[in-house]
Amino acid sequence: MASGETAENNEDGGDWIGLFVAVAAIAILVGLYFLPWHLPFLLMSVVVISIVIWQACDPFADAAQWIGTTLGVPGSVRGATLDAVASSLPELFSGIFFVVLAISEASTSGDAAAQSLARQAAGSEGFGSTIATCAGSAVYNMILIPAIVTMTIAFYRRSRPTIDVEDEVLARDGVWFLICELALLVFLFQNVMYWWMGLVLIGMYIVYICQLYRDTRVFQKRMHALKMYFEEHGADATTSEVVSGLAAQNIKVHHLLVDNSRAEFRAGDLQEEEEEEDAPDGAGVFFGFLEIPLNHVTAWAIILCSTALAAGACYFLVEATRGTATELGIPTFFVAVILAAAASSVPDTFLSVGSAMRGDDSGAVSNAFGSNIFDICICLSVPLLVNSYLVGWGPVSLTQDGEPIAGLVGLRISLFVLTGITLGIMWHNRQLTFRKSLILCGLYALFIAYAVLGSLGLLEQLGM
Repeated sequence: MASGETAENNEDGGDWIGLFVAVAAIAILVGLYFLPWHLPFLLMSVVVISIVIWQACDPFADAAQWIGTTLGVPGSVRGATLDAVASSLPELFSGIFFVVLAISEASTSGDAAAQSLARQAAGSEGFGSTIATCAGSAVYNMILIPAIVTMTIAFYRRSRPTIDVEDEVLARDGVWFLICELALLVFLFQNVMYWWMGLVLIGMYIVYICQLYRDTRVFQKRMHALKMYFEEHGADATTSEVVSGLAAQNIKVHHLLVDNSRAEFRAGDLQEEEEEEDAPDGAGVFFGFLEIPLNHVTAWAIILCSTALAAGACYFLVEATRGTATELGIPTFFVAVILAAAASSVPDTFLSVGSAMRGDDSGAVSNAFGSNIFDICICLSVPLLVNSYLVGWGPVSLTQDGEPIAGLVGLRISLFVLTGITLGIMWHNRQLTFRKSLILCGLYALFIAYAVLGSLGLLEQLGM
């Protein structure tokens, strides 16, 4: 969660609602521990784990923002790197633990060749759960988070009850997400993934960061040119005159940018630099009831402690997911695509809601897209490299008994189709309304239905 929201919580004495939910969840979990209801206990443990993950990532985000601002990292780049790491730690660690735990439990009987095959098979199963978690998280971030944000804003911000999305967010972050998703789908349709594919995805993320940095510099150049033009020719020049005048200087500006800049110039608020948020003074912990002052020592200490806490929580999340799959007698893939994905996306949800509550509508949407790009390019690549290392750099098979992992074909199709539909909904009028949020919730319900049908074995009958 961003520092602005933390500060608001601190002014009110902390997040009492979050604390009440946490205490209630722990009380229910303790009660279920003494009852012979193992499945409800596992499900409630996931709720408690998600709260722990939320509280671990909350101060991490504050510390990461302080470090980024102190180092002078542009806000757009910081959002796609430090902020993305803060909200995507659960997916990263969950993916690693799915792979490591699966390989560690592989059969050790037989000769060296048999053991190697057993480790590769176990690693493939674990990496399948990693794919399910990251893909499920991507669908959650892309569909459910914008819906939740829109519903929240419709209730709290009656004067402007919609989420307005800038063209740049869809044209850059949305398109980049599609490109990364297409690359992933190409790899997944090979039925075998190699370690070098992880390096390709990481390389794509580096290119994405470079574009963010370039866009920041281009934006600053355009704002400087607009300011100089208005100072020389006055703010009464028509939009077409400004556009053509700057085009003669090989500077392209959009009509909307000119209109907004003219209004800011008249109000004396036109900024040549990308507006940076102030570095937070402290990091809120324990639902904002405590605040740790940030400096060069405490910021990095919080990063390390939060990372360790998130890693521990993700270990138990993976164990709970695997235990739930065993209890239900279904593949871990289908439990991970719902349970682990939703639990690991809690930080993204609060981060986006916090951005929208501060009036940063585009930030609320770009947070979700940026997190998804990070999930595909980093949170899948690192477990893939870990898996490859543990099995002697052999390929990771995406098949079982010669057939694709149960549910993988349907996941490939649904991920791409749902992405296209969601981007289309956002592109319409560049706005999310309460009615559109209901449509998005319906899409997510269809995705859940896919997972339920898959867990019941019905997708296999349909060839999916």
